[in-house]
Amino acid sequence: MIDVIELLGGPAPAPAQRIEPRRQRQSPPPYIVLGADAGQRRAYERLRRNEFVERQGLFARSDLDDCDSDPDTRVLVAVDPAGTVIGGVRIHAGCPGGSLIGFWQGSRLVCTRQSGRQRAEVGAALVRAACAVALESGALRFDAVVQARHERFFRALGWEFVRTVPFAGRPHVRMRWPVDRFQPLITSFKQTISPLVGSLLPQDRWRGDDAYPISGSELVTCVDAITPSMVAQDPEWAGWCGVLVTAHDIAAMGAAPVAALDALGAANVSHAQRVIAGIRAASEAFDLPVVGGHTQLGVPAALAMTGIGRTADPIPAAGGRPGDALSVTVDLSGGWRPGYHGRQWDSTSDKGRAELTAMLRTVAVHRPRAAKDVSMAGIVGTAGMLAEASGTGVELEVAAIPRPAGAQLADWLTCFPGYGVISVDSPDRTPIEAPGAASARCGALTHEPGVRLRWPDGEITVAITDSHVTGLGPASEPRSPLPKE
Repeated sequence: MIDVIELLGGPAPAPAQRIEPRRQRQSPPPYIVLGADAGQRRAYERLRRNEFVERQGLFARSDLDDCDSDPDTRVLVAVDPAGTVIGGVRIHAGCPGGSLIGFWQGSRLVCTRQSGRQRAEVGAALVRAACAVALESGALRFDAVVQARHERFFRALGWEFVRTVPFAGRPHVRMRWPVDRFQPLITSFKQTISPLVGSLLPQDRWRGDDAYPISGSELVTCVDAITPSMVAQDPEWAGWCGVLVTAHDIAAMGAAPVAALDALGAANVSHAQRVIAGIRAASEAFDLPVVGGHTQLGVPAALAMTGIGRTADPIPAAGGRPGDALSVTVDLSGGWRPGYHGRQWDSTSDKGRAELTAMLRTVAVHRPRAAKDVSMAGIVGTAGMLAEASGTGVELEVAAIPRPAGAQLADWLTCFPGYGVISVDSPDRTPIEAPGAASARCGALTHEPGVRLRWPDGEITVAITDSHVTGLGPASEPRSPLPKE
């Protein structure tokens, strides 16, 4: 958590900000404090009263409100070298329960009435610090309603204009700090797929799926590789995850597990044994027998799993259409895997075969139009991939997405959640349910490309700008199916 930020030694203002070059100072500069003590908070509230009540008349008696007493509210103050509070700002939930879903708002930005140049420096530093604290607090959206005359100041700091809003009889505007948690994840994980392998893949209805049906049979096959650093540093967990993701790819097509093969590289016998111990435990838990593979010692750590499943009628990721209801089904039990906080949620390693089998049969039992298991791209990225394959966009209701109490929503929407499935179906069908997991309808496929988030106040923000999540594009009818050997 950020505790102290130097005011004039921090990040430079945005290029568009018109502030005089800083002169050499003989005394220490002011600084920003997060977590103001009682005295500093009272001084900040006096500054607010002087400015907003007495000078501007925006409030009749007091500008204090429920946000000031909310324990989730963070107060930042600017303090000069003598210890005097010369400015402040607060960030708080943007709606009831907003801190749980990553909706934060900044307000009551105030500075003492020193020279315009110094006020601009103090105000800019407070705004920058508030943005940093909001992001650290899990913000997926960070807004501020400011007087219209300050719009240019906020734009210069990188904020975006949303719209004009009425407030206290004075012109105000809603501004938004561009929080970008999803696009970088997609860029790093998925957008290299099409340039690398797009020309290898058939242009058929399974394009974009993690598994592929073998023509002329009831078999589907898939392959997954585990991050080499995980294989090297956490070998038992890597072995477990190798089977886990393979079983999930099979289940997302509505198929039953048949068999798996592993390809393992390890430095020595001891390391290989630890990976195989994880594979063995997961093979039993997921009812996915390992029937062969390849093992090589004296090489860098590596693990890949090939899976085989069976179904007479596989379910594609590309079966959705605009207007279809979207459901998110996830296992909320468990917690962050040690060493992977915010990235991997472990809800499976303490479960037995019966529990896992019932969960993994969910897609086969309900048979939605389209389904895709949640990958390392997270819930938002996986929803985007399903929409891309279906030739649609998607809108998600942020507050409706099932989430565990022990995770920030910002982490939850971008992590690998253990067991998670995105499915879409006709709105008049019974929503999908999974034994032992939480499931909710929380969105719909749309004509508009990309992934958008709808908030409780009706606002919509863009999570992924277009439908090119992987670049593979929409699936189509079969052209050259994989022949049966």
